[in-house]
Amino acid sequence: MSWPPATPAARCRSGRASWPPENASGWSTPSSSSPKATGGQDGADFPESGEVPVKPVFIRSLENRGEFAACVRIQEEVWGRNFSERVPIAILQVTDRLGGVVMGAFDSDDRMVGFVFGLTGMEEGRPVHWSDMLAVLPEYRGRGIGRRLKLAQRERLIELGVERVYWTFDPLEARNAHLNLVRLGGWSAEYVEAMYGTSDSPLHSDIGTDRLVITWEVQSPEVKALLEPAAGEVPLPFPELEEAPMAVEGGFSSGVLEPTAPRLNLRSSLILLAVPGSIQELKKDHPRAATRWREATREAFQVYLAGGWVVRGGIFSPDGNLFRYILVRDE
Repeated sequence: MSWPPATPAARCRSGRASWPPENASGWSTPSSSSPKATGGQDGADFPESGEVPVKPVFIRSLENRGEFAACVRIQEEVWGRNFSERVPIAILQVTDRLGGVVMGAFDSDDRMVGFVFGLTGMEEGRPVHWSDMLAVLPEYRGRGIGRRLKLAQRERLIELGVERVYWTFDPLEARNAHLNLVRLGGWSAEYVEAMYGTSDSPLHSDIGTDRLVITWEVQSPEVKALLEPAAGEVPLPFPELEEAPMAVEGGFSSGVLEPTAPRLNLRSSLILLAVPGSIQELKKDHPRAATRWREATREAFQVYLAGGWVVRGGIFSPDGNLFRYILVRDE
């Protein structure tokens, strides 16, 4: 599939579904002992429920060139010094001035520990935002900073009159998926193979740069109910998750987490699709297994999204070894 799609409608499928619970019968979100993803382009750190940073962290706009330079340094630390896709200071400054969003997370010593960056444009006559990067330093991950940056971004975009935000993430990065789908209320109807071509970041070795495109409707009733509890009742969780068929499942073979062959002829309105709980941990010791996960999940995502299913959420297995995406199709 080429990128961008020929028409905006190709990446703007509508539809609604209730959001998944963070803890349903027989399933669980990851505990603090579960493996953590390292992160990736357009991904984020995972916010542990109830965990408080050791040092207070403040989210604010950037104030000088030195702070924009700090964004570049964080890119190099997260994606590697040879990362060719890093955004330079000049582009960050211009974007911030002309309707984009560049915001940083700062510790009590005023050191930047994370940032979010995106550009605002027009689609079918209305303003939309492409959130291009979200990065948090490794030692500050797991403290909810990524989510706080996204919420600050949302507030700024609402002020600008933006109602729809796009970004991408690697569907093999389970903790980023949990943030984007479960914690923020995004959804996806589009899978792009090799969206960023060949990457020189070590995060992308052996698995490439396939992406799900997230749509985040920042003023929708579902997102408001999820992020602003006072705005209304939280939607009911998905029913009967445990009875849903699996398009891809995972299991251990000779001590290695392996995917099953994808099942591509399912007709249920609710389908589950598993990925490793930590692809980076798997890739370190078993890179070929990581590649097999990419191949199996790519095929399944492409078939089901083309068939009208929409990625609406996901949930971790009790042991944290797997994250199961929830795909929904309206009858």
